[in-house]
Amino acid sequence: MTSARQPSRSMRRWKTPRCFAQTRLAADRDRSGFTLVEVLVVLVILAAIVALLLPAVRTAREPARRMQCNRHLKQIGWAIDNYHNEYGELPPAYTVDADGKPLHSWRTLLLPYLDRKNLYDRLNLAKSWDAPENASVFENEAWMQCPSLRDLPRSQTNYLAIVTDTSCLRPARSLAYSEITDEKHATIGVIEVTADYAVPWMEPRDADEAILLAVTQNDSDPHSGIRHAIKMDGAVIPLHAKMTYETVNALATAAGGETIEDE
Repeated sequence: MTSARQPSRSMRRWKTPRCFAQTRLAADRDRSGFTLVEVLVVLVILAAIVALLLPAVRTAREPARRMQCNRHLKQIGWAIDNYHNEYGELPPAYTVDADGKPLHSWRTLLLPYLDRKNLYDRLNLAKSWDAPENASVFENEAWMQCPSLRDLPRSQTNYLAIVTDTSCLRPARSLAYSEITDEKHATIGVIEVTADYAVPWMEPRDADEAILLAVTQNDSDPHSGIRHAIKMDGAVIPLHAKMTYETVNALATAAGGETIEDE
């Protein structure tokens, strides 16, 4: 019986490398990673996840910005109190020259009480806030502003004093604490306004009765229905969007004798 023909040695030498090469090619294909289509699918999935999570991240950041805004206003409240302790009265809404022309805002006068005395010393207080001599301080210093108003220019502030005939801060000379006969914990002097009413921080311009009325009727508050105010005892309180102008105006008077009801 004839036995099966065995492959020659030369044939064995040729087949063995070929089989090895085929096996290696298959392994290489297994290790080749994602195809272009698979990579695109993964990127689309990741983009969808980011899009879903981004609103939640933004929502989570707003309480932190609101807390930071609250701290800014507390620092201003402490500075106002320290100014009163030194001069026996609140800072004037603005200083004036010999002719009664407004020169500098109360915010400028608070610089030494906010660890910015070096900037205060560089100012020429005899010249107006926008005089060329004062430009370098104005342009290089950013006054405190609400962090939720991220598009607000650095040179502007949305923290305005209430300046009326019956408010605590008044032109040229403000009141002493002893002249505020309304309860200090029920009297406000500085409010947070919307970006529409922000002003250059050195400018002697604040919230008069017209701005106060407009702000209380505006529903675009920096914190979704909440804006802050500094009370004359230094505390910071939220003013809710549902508060009427009459209530906010009553809070803003120094000696109105009004009864403030919660809203």
